[in-house]
Amino acid sequence: MTAYNRQDYIAEAIESVLAQTFTDFELVVVDDRSSDGTVAVARRYLGDGRVRIVENERNLGDYPNRNHASSFARGAAFKYHDSDDVMYPHCLEVMTRALDAAPSADFALSGNRDWPGGASPMVLTPRLAYEREFLGTGLFQFGPACALFRTEFFRRVGGFDDAGVASDYVFWLKACARGRVVLCSGDLFYYRNHAGQELCSARSFADYARSRARTWAALNDPECPLSGAVLEQAKRNFAFTTARDAGRCLRRGDVASTCVALQMAGLRVSDWIRYLRSPRRQANAGTPS
Repeated sequence: MTAYNRQDYIAEAIESVLAQTFTDFELVVVDDRSSDGTVAVARRYLGDGRVRIVENERNLGDYPNRNHASSFARGAAFKYHDSDDVMYPHCLEVMTRALDAAPSADFALSGNRDWPGGASPMVLTPRLAYEREFLGTGLFQFGPACALFRTEFFRRVGGFDDAGVASDYVFWLKACARGRVVLCSGDLFYYRNHAGQELCSARSFADYARSRARTWAALNDPECPLSGAVLEQAKRNFAFTTARDAGRCLRRGDVASTCVALQMAGLRVSDWIRYLRSPRRQANAGTPS
């Protein structure tokens, strides 16, 4: 659990972890130099031997602190839980069972609902994960707390690249191209929306705009798990989505954001001419047959 100035929420977050039906865990709270009472609140739970607190010597920032926190994982698997969210009591049990039952999977993923296309759990290869993201209902929009990682895999892929608020999306591009994911039941925790989130920061739009260039590069990488006509359609869908989002900015009169969205996408003029077409998506794309 990474934390920074979460004194109003962290007690509920910690208590939700300690209330899990799966009890064989250690909770490591890594505070990133909070200036409020976050650490004092967390210390109230040190009476539970499963709780450990680490206080950083300097502020690292959101995703660098997540990488730092992962270095304290001593188990075969670990999960992030944000210090402003609430984990439902069955969360760890459901995700651990799904990962244990799929030895070929490198991490488990849960969303705010069940997955289209079939019953959970289902194991996705890199090709299926990319199909679900670029030709289906999406996969890479979830935050780090949605995953339960095999510790060795997370460290092998190098953790999060520092791409600001969009670091989670950039990570899924990398992780899903290199490993297998088991999709387990949805709605396992409460994701709290509030003004203090990184997602609400002024730089959020620019960070996600820059991530589009990483996406385009991933689709053009020789190691991309998609190929042939499927890859061509994925590129068309990506070009359309990028143009659509830029168009929404323009309709709001936000010319600056429109330019940012288009300039940072990584597409050349020839790419726009070739790929800007109507999208084609299917709800069951990326579902194992």
